[in-house]
Amino acid sequence: MASSPFLASLQDHMRVQNYSMRTINTYLYWIRSFIYFHNKQHPKQMGTTEVRQFVSHLALNRTVSPATQALALNALAYLYNKFLNQPLGDLGDYRRPRKQPKLPVVLTENEVALLFDHLTGVHKTMAFILYGSGLRRIELIRLRVGDVDCDHLQLRIWNGKGSKNRLVTLAPELIPLLKAQIDTVRNIFESDILNPQYAGVKMPFALARKYRSGPKQLHWHYLFPSSRLSADPDTGEIRRHHIDESVPSKMIRAASKASGINKQVSSHTLRHSFATHLLQSGVDIRTVQQQLGHSDVKTTEIYTHVIKQGAYGVKSPLSKLMQQESP
Repeated sequence: MASSPFLASLQDHMRVQNYSMRTINTYLYWIRSFIYFHNKQHPKQMGTTEVRQFVSHLALNRTVSPATQALALNALAYLYNKFLNQPLGDLGDYRRPRKQPKLPVVLTENEVALLFDHLTGVHKTMAFILYGSGLRRIELIRLRVGDVDCDHLQLRIWNGKGSKNRLVTLAPELIPLLKAQIDTVRNIFESDILNPQYAGVKMPFALARKYRSGPKQLHWHYLFPSSRLSADPDTGEIRRHHIDESVPSKMIRAASKASGINKQVSSHTLRHSFATHLLQSGVDIRTVQQQLGHSDVKTTEIYTHVIKQGAYGVKSPLSKLMQQESP
């Protein structure tokens, strides 16, 4: 939450612009850090010079990554360009750091199966969706009951990265598990409705005004709900949110450790594996791009690079030499 009237006003401004709470909190963190770095001067009394000094401090003294530098600069650009209407001028020698693309960690199909063997219950269902539909972690936990389309074997992803909506494939083998999970959500929902303090589920953006009964309809409730009710940080109303974002990461790390997979595995690794295995099976790159929700096909091409290396592409000259030496 904002800690001053100025930051509270800035937070409200971003909410009106439909920024996610994750983005709002991240921007507020860097803007607060910027203000403290300059001994709590008001941002209106500062500008391009101070921004350049702060970003240089991040790079030279805190040695933060180029991606983090860019994120801090995005926050300050929003502050000055959109909130204060004091556009930043030339930053001089400073250039927006170029983020180097990471080579994705990809599991083999056998490793994916081994990972699944060390998961149970709802955690296994979540892992199946991450791999089977190529979702991001935040997209998984934000799924609502109505986003599951069993008839057309698809999931509806709303306001994904870049505020884009898309449809993704759903493995038919998951239907019984998803129906069982929806039954679990229904039981929780029916219990919550009996609570006179229950205000219903949080609705996205202005949909609560459009669908006034929506907050208390099963359709809008989260597919993976929190284990307890909590107060809405904005209104104080009692609601049931989705599970914490850290849950998928923790369960995947624990399963990876238990399975003995000698790779750095995260929830995003299943998304990488989904894309790579689709391409290996002959699915065209444009289809994979659409499934992943990438704006630019160049982002998707990183997976073709993975496939073309090593055993899938370049044959090592050592193989020929060793084959000649073999008796």
